[in-house]
Amino acid sequence: MHEFQKAAMAPLLFAAEANQIMLRHPFNPISYSPAGRAWAAAFEIFEAGARHYPKPAFGLTSTVIDGEDVAVHEAIVARLPFGQLKRFVRAGDEDGALGHPKLLIVAPMSGHFATLLRDTVRAMLPDHDVYITDWRDAANVPLREGSFDLDDYIDYLMDFLAVVGPGAHALAVCQPSVPLLAAVSFLEAAGDPTSPRTMTLMGGPVDTRINPTTPNDLAKTHTLEWFERTVIQRVPAPNRGVMRRVYPGFLQLTGFMTMNLDRHVGAHMRLFHNLMKGDGDSADQHRAFYDEYRAVMDLTAEYYLQTVEKVFQEHQLAVGTFHHRDERINPGAITNCALMTVEGGKDDISGVGQTRAAHDLCRNLPDDMRAHYEEADVGHYGVFNGRRWRQNIAPRIKAFIARHGA
Repeated sequence: MHEFQKAAMAPLLFAAEANQIMLRHPFNPISYSPAGRAWAAAFEIFEAGARHYPKPAFGLTSTVIDGEDVAVHEAIVARLPFGQLKRFVRAGDEDGALGHPKLLIVAPMSGHFATLLRDTVRAMLPDHDVYITDWRDAANVPLREGSFDLDDYIDYLMDFLAVVGPGAHALAVCQPSVPLLAAVSFLEAAGDPTSPRTMTLMGGPVDTRINPTTPNDLAKTHTLEWFERTVIQRVPAPNRGVMRRVYPGFLQLTGFMTMNLDRHVGAHMRLFHNLMKGDGDSADQHRAFYDEYRAVMDLTAEYYLQTVEKVFQEHQLAVGTFHHRDERINPGAITNCALMTVEGGKDDISGVGQTRAAHDLCRNLPDDMRAHYEEADVGHYGVFNGRRWRQNIAPRIKAFIARHGA
């Protein structure tokens, strides 16, 4: 039905775009009238709410190092069926000549693309050799590539850390806090040299028994069978992953939007008024945010259901029963990787204390290898994006990495 709706809306979207062009053309006298601006704004809001949003580009073509502009280009350094490892290569640093710490940013696989962390990458680029996990839309992965579950996710992280190499640092945003903590625990227990020097967990559901939020309550009040019966679907044609069982990204987006419906309605009302006033800057900011926010990807059913069960229903990592390929994960094995946790005081996805719980699990880590920071007035998105992230959070993470870099 979702695919049918996209196809059925195509003529209406074409008409909406054509009317916008006509109503905003400078040679059209109606474009200068209140009625013309109102109709053009209405057509834009309709078109924005109904069209399909493809995967955005990072668009990070430069950074500033020591006061000088430095060109940046993206390079794929590892490619696997369900994700690739992307490096942001700064001019003159192709071989690590700048000597900056290598940083692996683990993007969430929770419905949005890795580009949601554009501001995270931008803030870290001047001082770090940045890599990021770029996950693939499961709707585009053919069935012949096999399955992808939480164990595979952890394997991917260990493979990517091996590619980045020894002496790296890792930063996980939201959902991957659990698999990254599991991967580092596994590597530390094995004495693997690719274990990172520092691990920063931001707004992650390490222990969702603490200050449970609406998504946490949803997971606890419904059975795993309910989730499988209600939200798992098969990818339809003409997608390359036809017949793959997935949790559709548009369902996740609907959930996110519904949680803060009044805020989103208010944002679109402000867009309408800004378009009426001719406030192009504010309208551009709205478009940039929602072009990213509405671009979503499907998750494999096995990964989604395992995450619901192990992380949100049974809290396996927190209670000590989490296993990776039949081997129990013990965060107490972490003794050489420094740990920093970051939380937002108004986070309505991962409640305050859920990420900090990682410190209790890493019980054998010395106190001088720990740090925690809470930004009181930000929500989930503000932990890794926006002014508070750039001014208050990122500098602390950089200082933490520098302190434990050697």
